[in-house]
Amino acid sequence: MEDQSNNRRSFIKSASIGAVAAISIPQIVTSALAAAPKGKKISIEQGDVILFQGDSITDSGRGRRNDWSPNDAGAMGNGYALMAAGQLLLQNPGKDLKIYNKGISGNKVYQLADRWDADTLTVKPNILSIHIGVNDYWHTLNGSYKGTIDNYIADYKKLLDRTKAALPNVKLIICEPFGVLNVKSVTKDWYPTFDLFKKAARDIADEYNAPFVPYQAAFDKAITQAPPAYWTGDGVHPSIAGAALMAETWLKAVKA
Repeated sequence: MEDQSNNRRSFIKSASIGAVAAISIPQIVTSALAAAPKGKKISIEQGDVILFQGDSITDSGRGRRNDWSPNDAGAMGNGYALMAAGQLLLQNPGKDLKIYNKGISGNKVYQLADRWDADTLTVKPNILSIHIGVNDYWHTLNGSYKGTIDNYIADYKKLLDRTKAALPNVKLIICEPFGVLNVKSVTKDWYPTFDLFKKAARDIADEYNAPFVPYQAAFDKAITQAPPAYWTGDGVHPSIAGAALMAETWLKAVKA
């Protein structure tokens, strides 16, 4: 609580002397993308099957029934996946898109692998977005997981190789794990180690010729416009504004 109060006081002080000029989310995203590596983009085509995969940030309270239809709000959760899906469906009403969310709270890469056949390969997406990595580091801090950055990289590449073997034409999207410093869970103790996970995701996107969604850069830009706690309640899980920021960043980073 003290860190958040200090953040708010610092933000208000900066704003009061004219150091911060209000800008829109699209401008924040444009600025974040300009600072990120220039990557490949994809086109949204007729009949695309789009799958969002990841941990709680993607899950965001989604329904768990196995018989949910695509594009069902109850199955999309209440976070960035729902917001991005809404925009895709709004902008492409004639393309018969089928969009799913299969994120599960608490997952690390090896746990994605454990459920990959049922939750990914049977869906047969031709566009697959993966946001994973924060738990691969975060859960080491309380001793509940012993994995390292080397495990993260090896597990991630093995998962992608398995996916490409089963779905040769799938278009991959790699999202950056992020943490907003000094909001509850995310402290200075995360760094510099957590930076290795963000870099690994960026390198994997480059190696697999996939779009890279620079979430850390987006949040870093956003906190110049409102205090960090405005965008996330705990430094990891986004607020409504944070989820909207993520959706906008995903759309701009991915779509050609």
